[in-house]
Amino acid sequence: MLSNPLIATVLVFGLIALGEWLSIISRARVPMLLTAMVGFLVLTWTGVFPKDILEKSTFAALGGILIGPAILHMGTLIPFSLLKSQIKAVVIALGGLVVSGVLILTIVPLIFDYETAVAGVGPISGGVIALIITSEKLTELGMTSLIVIPALIVAFQGVMGMPLAMNFMRKYAMKIQRELDDGTFIPMANEAIQSEKKNSSKSSSLKSSSTLKLFFIFVGAAVGIALGEITPVHYSLWCLAIGITGLKLGLFESKALEKSNSFTVVMIAIIFVVIGTMADVTPGDVLSNLPSILLILLIGTFGITLGGYITAKLVKWNPYKAMPVALTALFGFPGDYLLCEEVSRSVARDKREEKVIFDELLTPMLIGGFTTVTVASVVVAGLLVQTL
Repeated sequence: MLSNPLIATVLVFGLIALGEWLSIISRARVPMLLTAMVGFLVLTWTGVFPKDILEKSTFAALGGILIGPAILHMGTLIPFSLLKSQIKAVVIALGGLVVSGVLILTIVPLIFDYETAVAGVGPISGGVIALIITSEKLTELGMTSLIVIPALIVAFQGVMGMPLAMNFMRKYAMKIQRELDDGTFIPMANEAIQSEKKNSSKSSSLKSSSTLKLFFIFVGAAVGIALGEITPVHYSLWCLAIGITGLKLGLFESKALEKSNSFTVVMIAIIFVVIGTMADVTPGDVLSNLPSILLILLIGTFGITLGGYITAKLVKWNPYKAMPVALTALFGFPGDYLLCEEVSRSVARDKREEKVIFDELLTPMLIGGFTTVTVASVVVAGLLVQTL
């Protein structure tokens, strides 16, 4: 029965759905990937799932094809106008990654080795795509025993990052509260983004076809992968660049896969690929790599926080506002949105105050998450895996 592709797919999909449910009811404190990955490992190790359940499912094979289109889609998430209006948040997010990366690449090789450090740097920067890029290269080089490092870092990083970010955000929200009481609060300027309105006014019947939108995304991704094969630059960087440039030139719409009604299926298929990276992991692999995973998580979290603090001083932001922006690398969306919602609701004394605090927190947090998880982690992983 388990050899049927649909039944095998439903069983693995059930773990993802359970993880999503737990993430929703815990307000993202229990990451979906953590539930799905740990559940898959336990069920495989105990013999409930056959070791080849993902091969029987065949859905992971579809996910492998969709990585390029997903990276291109990431390049269409951030209009240049939004980045310009929130340049300080971008600088802070990148500052956290730089300090974290330098510390990991300096300290971890002294205790373990360079390959272990590289296996952790991309994923600690945030994101499933960085995990896949790193895992692909480790598999290609025959370093399969290290695959558990990026996989478990992605699974556990939100557990470390969210409580720390929430603590800083609460302190900043209380500062806003005091300024509101004193009459000294100056709200952050939020510039409206008009790019989508401009795009929608130019839409034609050809551009409104979901099939054609999806085709153009696949063509762009295929070009990126082809360039990755004939140049020394990793295909992920080409796909990202094509997405960013295509959005600027009007070749792709903002949030390209969502506009073609394909985003959810693409991400589920890619999560199958992520879970598949754990298929050959044994309990011994987890135990032997646990010290390096914990070290990378601790150094990475400290480095991101320190980088956020340093860049806050440089751009003249309150550190309690800046450090959570840097820490979005560890959880991204929707964790950043949920934290803003929860902090503003718990600190505010009335609805008006809740809205002021929420609006002040949200935009830089979202930009921080987009900058790290969507762009920077792909660039970091794509560059560093070439050094292995």
